[in-house]
Amino acid sequence: MIKHFLGAAAVIFSLSACQSHTAIDNSTSLIGSWHIESVLSEPTIDYSPAKLIFSENGQLNGNTSCNPFMGSYTFENNVLTLTPAGTTRKACIEALMTQEQKVMLAMPLVISASIAQGKLRLVDQNKKTIMVLSKLT
Repeated sequence: MIKHFLGAAAVIFSLSACQSHTAIDNSTSLIGSWHIESVLSEPTIDYSPAKLIFSENGQLNGNTSCNPFMGSYTFENNVLTLTPAGTTRKACIEALMTQEQKVMLAMPLVISASIAQGKLRLVDQNKKTIMVLSKLT
């Protein structure tokens, strides 16, 4: 009986480890503030205020790590386009400025998004995840 229980537990554990990425079917799933956890395969600095804010009217703003930015986004036919239009230019410590450059470089590369386990994954044309974000409450 214990063998059957352990076998069943192993199967359940194995299945729960499988990640399913849910494609976003409309922009309402994006609406809100998202903390950038990683960009271009590197985790963000712990104290970094890096975030993206998707508004209902297509406005995109947030913080690149060092400076606030504004821009726009479109989401049509499962294609997500982020267009940063401007940012302030205050100086920060070098690590945050480097991270800011990565965020600004990554945004125009995004073409799609998926949500899995509460994480928003922004993906480039090679289907490589270039940003991972978590919803801010």
